[in-house]
Amino acid sequence: MNVAGSTIAAEGFGAPGPANFQYPELFSVGGVDVTKPMVQLVLAAALISAFLIIAARGRSLVPGRLQFAGEGAYGFVRNSVGRDIIGSHDFQRFVPYLVALFFFVLVNNLFASIPFIQFPTFSRASMAYALAGLSWIVYNAVGIHKHGLLGYLKLQCVPSGVGPAMLPLLVPLEFFSNILVRPATLALRLFANMFAGHLLLILFATGGLYLISDYGGAIGYVSGAAAWILAIAISFLEMLVQFLQAYVFVLLNAMYIQGALADEH
Repeated sequence: MNVAGSTIAAEGFGAPGPANFQYPELFSVGGVDVTKPMVQLVLAAALISAFLIIAARGRSLVPGRLQFAGEGAYGFVRNSVGRDIIGSHDFQRFVPYLVALFFFVLVNNLFASIPFIQFPTFSRASMAYALAGLSWIVYNAVGIHKHGLLGYLKLQCVPSGVGPAMLPLLVPLEFFSNILVRPATLALRLFANMFAGHLLLILFATGGLYLISDYGGAIGYVSGAAAWILAIAISFLEMLVQFLQAYVFVLLNAMYIQGALADEH
């Protein structure tokens, strides 16, 4: 767990904050400073690719454990997200994107719970907004490809069954909501959950250390031990949140794609 920037000093406890999420560059490539979260993105892509390749190699009618895990995860995203949300007519061509997106977000979230890494990649806002930007490009491109630019904008910005007198008010609101705000809210949801959960873990871990090592006494030892027990409990809760945030991120992507393909707003 990253505790750089949190001060545990004799004069008082320094609460963790945004400084705990700032990492110095590890090395530089072509003048670009590479940080730990950037390495985690590449590591996640490599791990996912290796897992899927190995799981698909030597496929058999009676799957082994790895093949069973891969097929289960693929089937979950394909059926519960792709087919159920986008619809049976169009969903299949988006399954590779949705599966890759789910695994990518999930592994980067789970990095927060893996020893010696213990940092959720998407607790850095720039990472979350970049991924949401990719989603924005995908679902808008899908809608424009099907309906044309003007037809897509009409479907997204002009509600059906609304009188002409209300259009000057509703059209800008719909454009703002459906075109501009979606990627921001998509990224903010992922970033805020990963940031808050990791910050809470740092607080209980460093707070427990402060209570035991600096505060001392019976109260300090009991309170510090309780803080560490809570940190362990929160760690398990965070694993559930990490999975749910990956699922929600992919679910919303599927909903936006379905909305872009729909013939009515």
